Amino acid sequence: MALRLSVVLPIFNEEGNLARLIGEIVAAIPELWHPYEILCVDDASTDGSVAELVALQETVAAVRILRHRLNCGQSAAVASGFAEALAGVVITLDSDGQNDPADIPKYLAALAPEVDCVCGIRARRIDSAVKRLSSKAANRFRRWLLKDSITDAGCGFRAVRRETLAEVPVFNGMHRFLPIVMRAQGKRVTEIEINHRPRTVG
Repeated sequence: MALRLSVVLPIFNEEGNLARLIGEIVAAIPELWHPYEILCVDDASTDGSVAELVALQETVAAVRILRHRLNCGQSAAVASGFAEALAGVVITLDSDGQNDPADIPKYLAALAPEVDCVCGIRARRIDSAVKRLSSKAANRFRRWLLKDSITDAGCGFRAVRRETLAEVPVFNGMHRFLPIVMRAQGKRVTEIEINHRPRTVG
């Protein structure tokens, strides 16, 4: 049976986060979206992330591990996941545990037939004051410079149709500008408010 959903996790030094996060992803994916895969793209981690993933493969059949020989950054990890994804719908989320997998059904519901990409808005962001202010300033500058209306371009939690990714260029920062590029190409992008959690380990 063809896969219905690919979940892409860009990973760099997230030992201690992965077992819990993947367990939450498995619990959150609606049965309607089975079978699925969880693509774990390790960006040359230097901790025990890969060992944790290998151990998880023994109990979670959906886990696939992709490894970069060199650390290339989050955009490259996301691009590798996009290139290897087998399903028609791809979800990306960060591996630090701050994105809540319980929101996955909300993304899938929002990905109506006329929608190409669903982006998250961290309405109650759980980060340091400095990080929140820096992100707010960057978003305002980006909206002014590029004349786009994406509320929270820094949120890596998204659902996108794989077929729409063929014309998206890969560049450093691509994971932040993906919805902006897609809108510029005439794709249909929508936004939803999502939960945001504190980082605990990693």
